[in-house]
Amino acid sequence: MQHLEQRLETDVWRPAAPISRSFVRHLHPTPSPGSVWHVRPEDGRAPISVVVPTVDARRGGYFLQLLRQIDAQRGQPYELIVVKGDPRQGRAINVGAELARGRYLLILDDDTSLPDPETFEKLVAVLEGHAAIGMVGGNNLIPSDAASFVRRAMEEIPRRSWSPVQALTDSDLAEHPCLMMRTAEFKAVGGENELIPRGLDPYLRQAFREAGLRVVVAPGVVYHHLPPDSWLKLLGQYFRNGRQAAFVNRHYPQWVIETPSDHGAFALQVPFRRRLLRYVGSLTDSLCAGQWVWLSCQLWYLTGFAWGWIEEASRTFDRRACDYER
Repeated sequence: MQHLEQRLETDVWRPAAPISRSFVRHLHPTPSPGSVWHVRPEDGRAPISVVVPTVDARRGGYFLQLLRQIDAQRGQPYELIVVKGDPRQGRAINVGAELARGRYLLILDDDTSLPDPETFEKLVAVLEGHAAIGMVGGNNLIPSDAASFVRRAMEEIPRRSWSPVQALTDSDLAEHPCLMMRTAEFKAVGGENELIPRGLDPYLRQAFREAGLRVVVAPGVVYHHLPPDSWLKLLGQYFRNGRQAAFVNRHYPQWVIETPSDHGAFALQVPFRRRLLRYVGSLTDSLCAGQWVWLSCQLWYLTGFAWGWIEEASRTFDRRACDYER
């Protein structure tokens, strides 16, 4: 098979809009504006379907690196489904899942790095050996050759890295950058929530738990979820995240679910006022600790949240004014 990086330059992308998503519980009313690149094995058989949502199929070079690492994976054959240009990550993943023919569905972000060529095999082994496990993720570690800014960001920002587990561990840290499920179970729980632009991970984990399935992090599975490599890109990402979080908080508060920074049990939802007080405490802690990257990210997130909240409030006011005039 021709290497993926070469095929990326020559293969034809197909429109995503005609692809139905009949299994989706919370379906966005508009079709995907993106395009799809679908790579199948020559014999058509692939136990693993790898789905990668991406904005531009570049991500500053991270995506091309990921393609080389997927190429290097050993073991069972796979199909690769890349969905490009859909601003709704959940919808993009559902498009990929609709096309998936493998028993196992592996979601990767376009800024994921897979240093271990046995990652796919290790994830499959967990699901094959444990019927009660519905979702399995890996351990997000800082790469040894990380640039100083990337390293500092991954050290300071919660959930950007953690100590690897030594046994299968029920955890909220199983997340989209490296996440495997059985395709049939993913569809049975309704797939990704397409109505929310933020909070997809906690929503999907809870959907699996409500279905009676465990969500775990596996020992020996390592990946790197790489943050943007400059201040401008990183702060821009957090401004966007805050703006999207405001949208969800205003319109879908039932899906604002906690994201703890460690393994184990946690409260599913926390009142808004308590979260606000906790945020102030986190700002203070990061200031006292000299965690300037994390402090800056929180401030830009807060700015984005305030911007998004005012933006949504203005839209609500305009709609009500129009209704009153009618």
